[in-house]
Amino acid sequence: QRIIYYLSRDDGIKVVGAKESEKHPSLGIDAGILAGVGEIGVPISDDIAESSLGADVIVDFSSPKSTLLNASYASGEGKSMVIGTTGFTDKEDSELKKTCRAIPCVISANMSIGVNVMLEATRILAQALGDDYDVEITETHHKHKVDSPSGTALMIGQAAAEGLRRDFRKVARFERHGRIGERKSQEIGIQSVRGGDVVGEHTVMFLGDGERIELTHRALSRDNFARGVLRAVKWVYGKPPGIYSMKDVLEL
Repeated sequence: QRIIYYLSRDDGIKVVGAKESEKHPSLGIDAGILAGVGEIGVPISDDIAESSLGADVIVDFSSPKSTLLNASYASGEGKSMVIGTTGFTDKEDSELKKTCRAIPCVISANMSIGVNVMLEATRILAQALGDDYDVEITETHHKHKVDSPSGTALMIGQAAAEGLRRDFRKVARFERHGRIGERKSQEIGIQSVRGGDVVGEHTVMFLGDGERIELTHRALSRDNFARGVLRAVKWVYGKPPGIYSMKDVLEL
């Protein structure tokens, strides 16, 4: 709803379709009414071909299964995409990227401008501080979030690993319980908290002997994600086929 709100209020963009899951209670309702901007003549459909027929760019914040189907349609029709879905398995992620290479596509687990600046800062800090500092990440989200850890926390971990020249898949540690021994020096820990209505909070800590550096991003509403989507939609249209990130959009 917030994405439609911001897109429909921009003079350079026209919302031409909206899609929801099959049997969703919003089907048939005007998307602008749900978004709080008034009627825009776009009834919500459950058919990707119907909803995206006149679109240049498709924005997808759904589920891994739906995103893969929508990406296949977009690739076949030569339409650009902006994808913010999270929770992909390694196999699904590989399939998505293979499909999207044929079109201009921005893929990011977090479209927030602030978060993406934080990712770059994390990479720089990790590179500068090096192996003398332990890296730990915490993330907190509302109790209804289904994937854990969050896609953003994984992005932060990957950014730290890149700065430290480590293989994130080999050094990531997602759980600690019982007598597991001392912390391994190369670990990048990620811990998840769920509860209440927290939109999203992420902290990365660089813990050294005698000092600690922390970077924290708190999302107070979902509007910051929607504003990032607006920038991504404007940026991706007309770009050469390929997979891009918000780092490209923000020219970091």
